[in-house]
Amino acid sequence: MVQTGKYATLRVVRLVDFGAYLDGENLGEILMPKRYAERLEVGDKVDVFVYLDSEDRLVATTEKPLATEGEFATLRVKAVNRMGAFLDWGLAKDLLIPYSQQRSRMQVEESYVVRVCRDEKTKRLYATEYFNEYLDNIIPNYENGEEVEIIVTERTQLGYRAVINNLHTGIIYANETYRPIAIGTKRKAYIKKVREDDKIDLTLEAPGYAKVDSLQETIIRKLQENGGYMAVGDKSDPEIIRMAFGCSKKAFKMTLGTLYKNGRVDLTTEGIRLKG
Repeated sequence: MVQTGKYATLRVVRLVDFGAYLDGENLGEILMPKRYAERLEVGDKVDVFVYLDSEDRLVATTEKPLATEGEFATLRVKAVNRMGAFLDWGLAKDLLIPYSQQRSRMQVEESYVVRVCRDEKTKRLYATEYFNEYLDNIIPNYENGEEVEIIVTERTQLGYRAVINNLHTGIIYANETYRPIAIGTKRKAYIKKVREDDKIDLTLEAPGYAKVDSLQETIIRKLQENGGYMAVGDKSDPEIIRMAFGCSKKAFKMTLGTLYKNGRVDLTTEGIRLKG
């Protein structure tokens, strides 16, 4: 079933001067404006995003928005008027977030974490900052160490709250965060634990050898940027290690040992030297 706010693969059914009409199945024919349809022929299939234009007409585009219906993104405010704020989400038509969906009045050029929603009556897309009702509605089924996509939504007393895979909320604890995290950051993280109450603990460090591999690249890059030597070693203060490499002392020592065994670094009494 074709839906507004989602991607679909649709077939061209006829060409007109101002574009092409696609078979939108349950939605009927959908116009693809000429600027996206110049090389299409009848019968071609094309991957498109379907939404309503400023006149509430169904349109299809090959442009990709920063988020589709049901997804989260950090979007910049382009304009504000009596209806609300208009967000830049990568399409010709900006995404409206009505005042009723804003936690506080949004300001032009500021960026905010929002969820893209669809009004089931009008089929129009809009954004909201009140997204908690859409989260944690299904039982989490994650494995410890599983890689997930997160977007950081707020700073709390415990650390940082994040949305996981557009479905659940999780916490990254402050004492396990080795570098500042900007609100709105979208990145990979890992499931540390799903607790008995279904609350989810997250970590930014990859588990086991995956963590070591990633940190190896960071250490080598830092050494290269500093002329092949840094006065940081396995006996250095944990805070110095955190500031230099953004990791815990335990992870640093584990990775340093691997680099040494592989002949990529020399360990001195005061630091690390890149070999070769």
